[in-house]
Amino acid sequence: MTLHALVHRVVDATPPTRDRAVDGLRALAIGGVVLGHWLVTALVTDGGTVRGASPLRFLPQLAPVSWLFQTLAVFFLVGGYTAGRPRTLPYRRWLAARLTRLLRPVPPLLGGWAVVVAVLIATGATDRTVHTLVKLVLSPLWFLLVFAALTAATPLVARLHWQWPLSVVAAVDVLRFGPLGPQWIGWVNLAAGWLVPFCLGIAWSRGALAGTLTPRGSAEGSGGGASGAGMSGGGSDPAAVRRTGWRLLLGGAAATVVLVRWFGYPASMVGVPGEGVSNLNPPTLTAVTFGLAQCGLALLLLGPLRALLRRPRVWAGVALLNLSAMTVFLWHQTAMIAVTLLVDGTRPGLHTVPDTPAWMAARLAWLPVFALVLAACWAAFHRFERPPRRMRIFG
Repeated sequence: MTLHALVHRVVDATPPTRDRAVDGLRALAIGGVVLGHWLVTALVTDGGTVRGASPLRFLPQLAPVSWLFQTLAVFFLVGGYTAGRPRTLPYRRWLAARLTRLLRPVPPLLGGWAVVVAVLIATGATDRTVHTLVKLVLSPLWFLLVFAALTAATPLVARLHWQWPLSVVAAVDVLRFGPLGPQWIGWVNLAAGWLVPFCLGIAWSRGALAGTLTPRGSAEGSGGGASGAGMSGGGSDPAAVRRTGWRLLLGGAAATVVLVRWFGYPASMVGVPGEGVSNLNPPTLTAVTFGLAQCGLALLLLGPLRALLRRPRVWAGVALLNLSAMTVFLWHQTAMIAVTLLVDGTRPGLHTVPDTPAWMAARLAWLPVFALVLAACWAAFHRFERPPRRMRIFG
C-alpha cells in the first residue's frame, strides 16, 4: 500500500464527528514518555555489569527536561475523557473491550523478555544487570495496572469532583512527610494522585468543566463504546474549557513553584536514582499540581490541535500512532536496552556515566537509532494490539 493510499484509508475511516484533538493529546503524551525515558535513563557499563543512572542526578539543571516530557497526567486526562463518554454497550462488555485493548500487548512483552533473561543468565550476566534491565522493562506496567483499575471504577468515580482526590493527596503528604508519618501511606497516592486528572477527563467528556453540563441522554452527548469515545461534543462549552484550562495551568504551575521553592519537594518530576524523595514513585502533591498545570495546557491546545489535524498526513500519523499506542509504550525501553547491549565498546551517551553536558549531546545523537529499533519492535509486535484484519481509529 502506498503512503498516499494509506493516508486516504485513515481519513476515510475517521468519523466526521470525531474530535481529533483528543487523539492528538494522546500522541503527545506517548511521545513525551518515550523521549523522556530515552533522555534521562542511562545504562552504564561498569566491569561487565550494567547499572542504571540518570543525568538528572549529576546535572540537576536539566530538571526542566522532566517538565517537558513527564506527560502521564495527560494520559489520565484523555483516559478519563474516553471512559466518561456515554456508552451504548453494557458496562461489562465495554469494560472487557477496554481492558483487552490495554492488556493484549503485555503477554508478548513478558514472553519475549523471559527468553532474554534466560539467555542473559546462561551467558553469565550478573544479577545486578538482569535486575536493572528487567526493572526498566516492567516499570511501565504499573501505569497499565492503575489505568485499568481507574477505568474499571469509572461508574464509581464518575461523580467525584477532582478536588476530592486532590485533598486526599495533600493529606497523605502531610502524614508521610510528618515527623511520625509512615512512609507506606504514600502509596495511597498511586490511586488518588492519578484519579485527579482522570476525574478531570470525565468532567470534560460530560461538559461538566466550569459547571457546563449536558445531560447524558442528550443528542449532543450521544456516542458509544470505544468507537465513540474520541468524538467531539460532550456538551463542553469551548469558552468554558479555555477558562478552565487557564485556571488549571496558572494555578497548578503556581502551586508547583511554591511546593518546590518553599516546601522542599524535588524539582524533577521523575525519579532520580540516589535521591531520597521521588515526585513520581509514589506520586507527591507536587506531581499532582504539576499534572493539573499540564491538563490545563492540554485543554488550551485543543483548538490548535484541531486545526493542525485537519491536514490528512498529520492526522494519519497521529491515528496510526494511536492504533499502536500500547505497543510503543511497552517496547520503547526494550529498544533503548537493545541498542545499549548490542553496540560494542564504551560509547558516550550510551554506556558512560551521564555526568556531563557532552553525555546529553551524545544521547541526542542516539535517539534516531532508538527510534529505528522501536520501529522494528513495532513491526514485530503491533499485530497483538489490534484484532486481525480490522482497521479503526483508537478510541
